[in-house]
Amino acid sequence: MTAGPRSVAIDAMGGDRAPDEIVAGARQAAEELGVEIVLVGDPDRVGDTGGLPVLSASEVIEMHDDPAAAVRTKKDSSLVRAAEAVRDGQAGAMVSAGNTGATMASALLRMGRIRGVGRPAIATPIPVPGSTPTIVLDAGANAECSAAWLVQFAQMGSAYARHRFGIDEPRVGLLSIGEERSKGTALVKETHELLAAGAAGPDVHFIGNVEGRDVTTDGVDVVVTDGFSGNVVLKTIEGAWRAAVRAVLAAFDTDDATKEAGQVLLPALMPLAAELDPDTYGGAMLLGVRGNCIISHGSSSARAI
Repeated sequence: MTAGPRSVAIDAMGGDRAPDEIVAGARQAAEELGVEIVLVGDPDRVGDTGGLPVLSASEVIEMHDDPAAAVRTKKDSSLVRAAEAVRDGQAGAMVSAGNTGATMASALLRMGRIRGVGRPAIATPIPVPGSTPTIVLDAGANAECSAAWLVQFAQMGSAYARHRFGIDEPRVGLLSIGEERSKGTALVKETHELLAAGAAGPDVHFIGNVEGRDVTTDGVDVVVTDGFSGNVVLKTIEGAWRAAVRAVLAAFDTDDATKEAGQVLLPALMPLAAELDPDTYGGAMLLGVRGNCIISHGSSSARAI
């Protein structure tokens, strides 16, 4: 198996559990799903690749590194080389569980920005049982945003929902602290006025403000917000899901009666648990760059990769 435009370049050195879990996930994707993989990293550190090709990179951008400075100075890092692989046609997409800011900077500086896009955004699918996921963007790329950027996020998120999840007319909501157009920060109010006036164009179906509780319902398809708020929403949902799972498992282990009930109910609950598990989704698309870039959670397991 060799690198090429159908391959996925995986940053083997990025993430809290790299390289072992990253390489294990890459091997699983190749062996069980037939995905063409090229690992990017130090050949002496990646371990047993199971025959997967390795694109050599001698440096690693750490989680604590300044993103922009690291991309400029660590030009032989696994993140930068993965982005260059996509740019140069050695791979059709890149995946990294490493430094989020550096992943975005690598993709932006090496692949380039789509013409007209002010800032790329991370589009994260939030599972909604019985329905298509809700796309939240930005989920962490831009802590501070302008209203013009949020309008573009509505455009990119709407296009992504149509093409990735087959939603004919995605409903786009603006995250706020109330449904009324008078609610929210100055940024939210300005963005609402622009979206309500049709600034995003005829292909964007804006339904007004939505609240955090709406994200996990089938009442909205795309939720637009700044990267700070979006990341807080994402991490809060992840934390709540894990807390709920722990509580349910603990309840089924309190006495003989609950243990017996658990033997009956847990098999029925497992599909729902799998649907809600963040590792089921593995990562989020960085929209707005001229190439496919997936940003995964820093604690990604082999299954997530």
